[in-house]
Amino acid sequence: MLRTSRFSWRLAALIALALSSAAVAQEAAAPQYPNYPSETPATFKQSSEGFDYERREVMIPMRDGVKLHTVILVPKGAHHAGILLTRTPYDADELTTHGHTGNLGATLNGYDNAPDVIVQDGYIRVVQDIRGKYGSEGDYVMNRPLHGPQNPTPIDESTDTYDTIDYLVKNIPESNGRVGTIGISYDGFEPLMSLVNPHPALKVAVPMNPMVDGWMGDDWFHNGAFRAQNLPYILEQTASRKNEIKFSSSVHDEYDLYLRAGATGEMARRYGLEQVGFWQKLVAHPAYDSFWSDQAVDKVLAGQPLKVPTMLVHSLWDQEDIYGAIAVYKAIKPKDTGNDKVFLVMGPWHHGQEIENASSLGAVQFGSDTGLYFRQKILRPFLAHYLKDDAPANPVAPVTAYETGSNVWRTFRQWPVATQARALYLGGDGKLGFARPSGEAYQEYVSDPAKPVPFRARPIQPVGYDPGQTWSEWLVDDQREASGRPDVVSWTSDVLTQPLVIRGQPVVHLRASTTGTDSDWVVQLIDVYPDMEPMDAAMGGYQLMIAGDILRGRYREGFTVAKPIKAGAPLDYSFELPTTDHVFLPGHRLMVQVQSSWFPLYDRNPQTYVDNIFFAKPGDYKKATQRIFGDSHVDLPVTSN
Repeated sequence: MLRTSRFSWRLAALIALALSSAAVAQEAAAPQYPNYPSETPATFKQSSEGFDYERREVMIPMRDGVKLHTVILVPKGAHHAGILLTRTPYDADELTTHGHTGNLGATLNGYDNAPDVIVQDGYIRVVQDIRGKYGSEGDYVMNRPLHGPQNPTPIDESTDTYDTIDYLVKNIPESNGRVGTIGISYDGFEPLMSLVNPHPALKVAVPMNPMVDGWMGDDWFHNGAFRAQNLPYILEQTASRKNEIKFSSSVHDEYDLYLRAGATGEMARRYGLEQVGFWQKLVAHPAYDSFWSDQAVDKVLAGQPLKVPTMLVHSLWDQEDIYGAIAVYKAIKPKDTGNDKVFLVMGPWHHGQEIENASSLGAVQFGSDTGLYFRQKILRPFLAHYLKDDAPANPVAPVTAYETGSNVWRTFRQWPVATQARALYLGGDGKLGFARPSGEAYQEYVSDPAKPVPFRARPIQPVGYDPGQTWSEWLVDDQREASGRPDVVSWTSDVLTQPLVIRGQPVVHLRASTTGTDSDWVVQLIDVYPDMEPMDAAMGGYQLMIAGDILRGRYREGFTVAKPIKAGAPLDYSFELPTTDHVFLPGHRLMVQVQSSWFPLYDRNPQTYVDNIFFAKPGDYKKATQRIFGDSHVDLPVTSN
């Protein structure tokens, strides 16, 4: 063997030498052509001739030397203008180059921008790529935690915002030195970070639909159940600096895609997500441990002084971050002793719809453009009060809320308003009412992980906002299809003869048993329209979800530690539903639906206790019989005004 190896090595060396000599000879024989000068410059600075604004791109240095790519749009003729800053992981260039007409309003047609307000009031618009994304230097960390237990470095989104504002007020001569931060979703998380040790020039913050606590009820989990359909976002957002790596699938119906993969961990493995640091953190922290609680923004801000006026904007049908804005409001409002620093706006929108046409959401019509109302009647005067030199009066109420059902805007001094908790009981006979039922009646169903309940009608589209996609509308989908399934139980009230107004968060109190050792509980509060709607026939009998959420049963005794469920034992499960501001009108009925899967939005519970559901095995997924006992109820926050 040794001799053969030496011979082979010598032969390979001789062949390589011969090939190399031939290549050199061929290169020497190749004709040499003169260079023809390129007509494309190495860099091109676009002329602003004919534009109504000047575009400036700068790399702003942070305190550790990392430079962040920043686009500055200055209206021509601007003088003593306020600055509106958005920090984003979604490409500052893309958010500021939508128009090529030279008109600033057209240029700003994009995510986070309210062009009518920005242009009409002459603000200097600044959009910056956060650290590690697109044109900015440094490393990217999803929702980079503040300096502390989860981030030992002195650098975080708060310090980057401070350094950015410091640069802007010193280097934009057209500004008046007043800065506001504004953004939606991830970009709404950034204004919240600006409130931590804020720069003196920061005069106002407008976090809209912000990411706040990814475990309790925003993007990654809801009460312990993982949002499986966010896997593509995690891949695309974290696998490359410029989101160049895309999630691809040859399966049209995402229900089939996720079901065939089995456990979510296996789905992630198939797409290479084990290479991604954020996915590794999710897998390592399925419970609400210190990793999550240390960086929960509402908890962080509860411990901070209240220095900057803040308007929190919440969507009543936010399909992505329905938890965050209300959680922050509850955390910081007690510090607002003068009731003039913390403001809340709630509209009948999907995630981010406040900057779009919002005269309807799916099949639900509002009769007017509620997004335009928000921008012109609330956002515009609010920003002007803090960012303009002449400081016009602030006409905005501490709370402005859209009352769905009656479709009117109302104002309040605080939220929630005074309410009475009224228990709405899930009787054993399928009747829903305020009278406590007697006896041990129950409703039951069989939950089969092999046939999970889809969270909307199939085929299920991916998460996205491309033309033709209706992801943003799923919270207002007609629930009749679900209510007709044998693995969904429903309770319905009598027809209302008087309006029923609820304002606040309904609280679920289930007494239930399962033959498994783990279970999910999905509860939906629904407004059932009359069988015939004369003004809108398509809404006849419509079942509109007003509030709904999921609880992973292993966390029934506390979110920090998972525990098996005792099979067959009636146990108590309690959790809050998202905030409501709704009128159930006369002629309508109330409905409550309960089920044990919401797929593939949330990963399937195997219904057999395993240490980590991300890695459940095929044999762990088993049918279970679920019983809901008649003293289960939903506490409704009922008000008379």
